[in-house]
Amino acid sequence: MTKPRSKKALFIGLPLALAIAGAAGFAAWDYWFKDNPGYPVAVMKQADELQERILSFDSHITVPMDFGTAENEADKDGSGQFDLVKAARGRLSGAALTIFGWPEIWNGDNAPHRPTAGFIDEARHEQETRYKIISTLVRDFPNQVAIAYTPDDFRRLHGEGKFAVFISMLNAYPLGNDVNALDKWAARGMRMFGFSYVGNNAWADSSRPLPFFNDSRDALGGLSELGKQAVHRLNDLGVIIDVSQMSTKALEQVSQLSRAPMVASHSAPRALVDIPRNLSDQEMQLIKHSGGVVQIVGFPTYIKPLSQATLDKLNALRARFDLQPLQGLEMALMPGDPVITVWSEQRFGDYASQLYGILDEEPKATLKDYGDAIDYAVKKIGIDHVGISSDFNDGGGLNGWKDVSEARNVTAELISRGYTEADIAKLWGGNFLRVWDQVQKSSRPVVKH
Repeated sequence: MTKPRSKKALFIGLPLALAIAGAAGFAAWDYWFKDNPGYPVAVMKQADELQERILSFDSHITVPMDFGTAENEADKDGSGQFDLVKAARGRLSGAALTIFGWPEIWNGDNAPHRPTAGFIDEARHEQETRYKIISTLVRDFPNQVAIAYTPDDFRRLHGEGKFAVFISMLNAYPLGNDVNALDKWAARGMRMFGFSYVGNNAWADSSRPLPFFNDSRDALGGLSELGKQAVHRLNDLGVIIDVSQMSTKALEQVSQLSRAPMVASHSAPRALVDIPRNLSDQEMQLIKHSGGVVQIVGFPTYIKPLSQATLDKLNALRARFDLQPLQGLEMALMPGDPVITVWSEQRFGDYASQLYGILDEEPKATLKDYGDAIDYAVKKIGIDHVGISSDFNDGGGLNGWKDVSEARNVTAELISRGYTEADIAKLWGGNFLRVWDQVQKSSRPVVKH
């Protein structure tokens, strides 16, 4: 006969069992519902399982200048959009960490500044700092992260459970007129190079010329002779050419000159938000015909038009600065009116600060908006030529995909739209790796003249 349990045992055991069950239930709720932007539990479970199996790659994350410091530690779940803890929670296999350099016009007591002789040195300092941050990351956490120098490296690191860092570079400005600098950076691990950012440089016209820098649209007619040399050099080095942020003429010239596929690492369809920063259908077709891929960016104002309330605020601001009402969205998202060329630095700073303050109040785009952008690109250029990028740490982030920990929510959105596992694997990195393979196979020994 079984001995009856004592009242004391029941008194202790029952609450303990309930507490354990409650904790388990809370953990399950926290895992499946806390960061779930409204998807059924079955879809979230499927997304989680799929995210565990596939190789997932985000093609554009900017390296913050303070990454790895006490305020933004790489191995702590901090307030930034990327760290190793969030990447593991989001089951993100790897990302293009971008070495980015741009004239820091907002530094100093009397900022903003027009270009000075010291701007290029400051931009080079930014490049070197970001490269050092990446090098320190892989040195300090060798069991968690490593650099992928080849597509096979990336696949191997995924199999080992390590986060794969793909080194990319954005903006030729810090390189000055030295095309040989590409060789140095390729030797240091750079595997993708983007010519342009805001403002034209000596290599290429930007899709966003900056009047404050005395820029004008298509000042170079696309690529300069230096830029054309760079296309051939990058092909020889086996470095992917990133055409995001280029002017249309520059992109067209790259498509004519390059023998390797092109990538737009962080762009969106212009049909959804009509701004030069986004890609026209024709530009997306050029990328497709090169064998390349358009990585759709999760940047809120590039995938969802501004609300009327925000447009009204912007037009009121423009009236205060004697600017004409908006005729489209191009001048809504940046201080790009040609008249700004003659403005004082103080006037430009006042206007730009207020403009970006208004844009910061615009409601975020959602994963549904992002899914619409993916759908549009797939319809126009096919599932084999579309991929995923966030632009985290430089303006990216959506409701439902606020940082890398929420990568599975992107997968859930794709599942809910009927994409198959094979489709999702292509979007999340398979297409990019195919292009990377092709670019490296087309490389040749560099002959310098």
